[in-house]
Amino acid sequence: MRRDGDCWLGVGLIACLAVFVTACSAPGSPSGEVQGRDWASRRSEMVRAQIEARGVKDPYVLDSMRAVPRHLFVPDVYRDAAYNDSPLPIGQGQTISQPYIVALMTELLEVGDGSSVLEIGTGSGYQAAVLAEMGVEVYSIEIKTTLCESAAATLGGLGYENAHVRCGDGYGGWPEHAPFDGIIVTAAPDRIPDPLVEQLADGARMVIPVGEFYQELKVITRNGDSFEERSVIPVRFVPMTGEIERQRN
Repeated sequence: MRRDGDCWLGVGLIACLAVFVTACSAPGSPSGEVQGRDWASRRSEMVRAQIEARGVKDPYVLDSMRAVPRHLFVPDVYRDAAYNDSPLPIGQGQTISQPYIVALMTELLEVGDGSSVLEIGTGSGYQAAVLAEMGVEVYSIEIKTTLCESAAATLGGLGYENAHVRCGDGYGGWPEHAPFDGIIVTAAPDRIPDPLVEQLADGARMVIPVGEFYQELKVITRNGDSFEERSVIPVRFVPMTGEIERQRN
C-alpha cells in the first residue's frame, strides 16, 4: 500500500530527506519505472506464467506482485532480468528470491491489510514491499548494513511508510513490536530460532527455510503454547548468519 506524505522508515536515525535523496540516486530509484520498457506488462506476464500457473491463488498476493516494481530492487546490471523465473544477485553474497518463491511464502503467511509481520533478511527490500503493498505493517531486519540502508532508501522512495527497516542480527527478532501476525525468514538457519517462534501471536504462522545444504520450506503455526510444523517444498536459500552461526560453532 503506497502512502504519500512523510517517509520515515525507522532505520536508526535516517530521516525523510536523507532517504529521499539517496533513493533518487540509487539503482532502486523510482525513476526507473518510466524508462524505456513496459515493466507493467512484464509483471503481469510474470504473475500469469510463473505464479498463477504454479497454484498461487490469493488475489491480494497476486495484485501485489503485479504492482511492486521488482526491477527497482535489483542492481542495474540485472534490471532486464528482473521478471525472469530465477533469483538474482543483489551484492554482499545475497540474492533476491525467485518471484514464485516470494509469492508462495507470502501466501503461506495468510496475512492481509492491518496485519503485522516480522521479516528476517530484508535483502533488497522486495519481499517487504510485496507485504507493504498488501497493507501489512512490516518490521524487517537486515544484518548486512549496506543492503539494509539501500533497502530502506528504495522502500522510502517508493512511499512504503508501513515498511520499517532495522540494521542488525535478526536472530532475536524485534520484541518491542511482538507478537506478530506472521514471521517470514528469507535466509536459512540450520534450526528454527527459539526467539522467533516466541514472538508469534496465537494462531499466527512463521514461514522459514530450514537446513544447511538440503533445505525445506517450513510453516510453523502457533496454537497457544504448542507449535505445529509442516514442510512445503525443498528450497535453496543463503544461510542465516550472525548469532545462529556462533551457537552452531
